[in-house]
Amino acid sequence: LATAPQRLDATEVAQGPGDPARGARLFHAGGCASCHAAKGAKGADRLKLGGGALLVTPFGSFQPPNISPGPAGIGGWSLAEFDNAMRRGVAPDGRHYYPAFPYTSYARMRGSDVADLFAFLNSLPAVAGNPPPGTVPFPFSIRRGIGLWKWLYLDPTPVVALPANAPAMVREGQYLVEGPGHCGECHTPRGSLGGPDRARWLAGAIDAEGKGKVPNITPGKLTWNAGEIADYLKTGFTPDYDSVGGTMVEVQANMAELSDADRAAIGAYLKAVPAVR
Repeated sequence: LATAPQRLDATEVAQGPGDPARGARLFHAGGCASCHAAKGAKGADRLKLGGGALLVTPFGSFQPPNISPGPAGIGGWSLAEFDNAMRRGVAPDGRHYYPAFPYTSYARMRGSDVADLFAFLNSLPAVAGNPPPGTVPFPFSIRRGIGLWKWLYLDPTPVVALPANAPAMVREGQYLVEGPGHCGECHTPRGSLGGPDRARWLAGAIDAEGKGKVPNITPGKLTWNAGEIADYLKTGFTPDYDSVGGTMVEVQANMAELSDADRAAIGAYLKAVPAVR
């Protein structure tokens, strides 16, 4: 059936063991702590992934779960189960995950990077317990309907068709932005079914919780050059010395953990995407 959960086949699923040192890069690029650590966590507490703040949206409220390596989290998961969660939005018990978990972006990740991230998560402290679940009203409470949503919107192909001669830096920036960084989940407007409008990729959107607007970061609006974008992600300061604010504070804190080369790649890609006014 079209609505049934679709797992990765044996030729696609990630192969282990992953490298936790490399996995730290994916952890920060993906902003895992921003959702799965306690709200306001700092320092080492950002590595305690027992579940974060409730996400309240027009489709319902969604609770980031415990993803620590303990029995309450992913401690009993196989790499294949983790990969199917990340890249197909399918839980180990076969249920669809709601797309509040940004698997539509993680679907573009390399299997080797998924394995590295899994190894890193399993190196972190185990946290007991799980926060209470969110609430999703009818008809969104019917999880099989998510299968149809995935048929419409779960697409692992790149969003932007880069030219054949695009520099390697731009291609790596595309991977980070469109994949683990999942920037389009907030910066791209959505239709009535909650799916991203790829024709207006990164053109700005209403905040998922209705707390304002997320800006247009295409060259049609963002006038910063690639170096200024990279520096903002590193320091939290704009070219005119304003400071990062709102939900971007968490994102910038994660991006500051990446290498200069990764941030430069992100800046290069953002200057190469189609401009949307």
